[in-house]
Amino acid sequence: MSFKSRIAGVGGYVPENVFTNYDIEKMMDTTNDWIVQRTGIEERRWVSEDQSTSDLALKATEEALNDAGLDKSDIEMIIFATLSPDHDFPGSGCFLQAKLDLPGIAVLDIRQQCSGFLYAMSIADQYIKTGTYKNILVVGAEVHSKGLDRTPNGRAVSVLFGDGAGAVVFQRTEVNNEKTDGHILVSNLHADGEYAKELWLPAPGTGFNEMERISQKMIDEGAHYPQMNGKTVFVHATKRMAETLLNSCKQAGVELSDIDLFLFHQANLRINSKVAEILGIPEEKIFNTIQKYGNTTAATIPLGMRDAIQAGALKRGMLVASAAFGSGFTWASSIYRY
Repeated sequence: MSFKSRIAGVGGYVPENVFTNYDIEKMMDTTNDWIVQRTGIEERRWVSEDQSTSDLALKATEEALNDAGLDKSDIEMIIFATLSPDHDFPGSGCFLQAKLDLPGIAVLDIRQQCSGFLYAMSIADQYIKTGTYKNILVVGAEVHSKGLDRTPNGRAVSVLFGDGAGAVVFQRTEVNNEKTDGHILVSNLHADGEYAKELWLPAPGTGFNEMERISQKMIDEGAHYPQMNGKTVFVHATKRMAETLLNSCKQAGVELSDIDLFLFHQANLRINSKVAEILGIPEEKIFNTIQKYGNTTAATIPLGMRDAIQAGALKRGMLVASAAFGSGFTWASSIYRY
């Protein structure tokens, strides 16, 4: 018997605290017009002091389970994608598992940054196709706000990021009709570590010529804040996202024109618009959420999926393509029928 994976349920959660670009103007040397023009972002959500990454993941998970019509006891594995864990170790998946009261099941944390959800999705697909598990919870969740430089020094990076979580339950299924039955057709994963320091968070870490993972010197130099070469990221993101989408279409045996909806990673509206221009994708086929959430890294695609469903833009039977690019560099794409 041949097993495939389908999306059984989708959930999302963002904190209540809204920070508009006008709020950011008070913290950094920037303006609403500059942020909108360069990124497309109008506002983002940031957590309260008592909220952690796994707290956001729990909210998204509860919504996804409800959408799937499943009990939490039906989940056999958790795959958690994040670059902003509750703590350095153990992984946030363990904290989420404890909050769900699901002792004993497999938990896997992955660190593929903006490509994290698509990497996690592909891993879940493999475990399901081999018959190992029937229901797998995949979560992308981030709390960026607690690690951003909110002074004028952080303007280039800190305006981009928001907090949020998205969760998807992937379930074993038999596909009788390729044109209507929900399933994952193909996933495409890539990385190039040569560019690791073009978008990274240096400290804390063991890659320094010091005996401490974090020192006062690192803090004074701002090494504990994310750093980015924006121009390099933009050039590589647009090129690699377009390439991997074409590769996935070829592997799946479909044309770009067959895709009903594109759910791209939400890093920068200009990146998504450029990818659309390169590939000739109509703007109306792309569902964006960056204007209201900013870049929530591993959470952007599942959050977009949740919002697209609620908006009526994503319906059962539709063919969907997703692509992401981020720190690593890592990039990925997937084609799936919802």
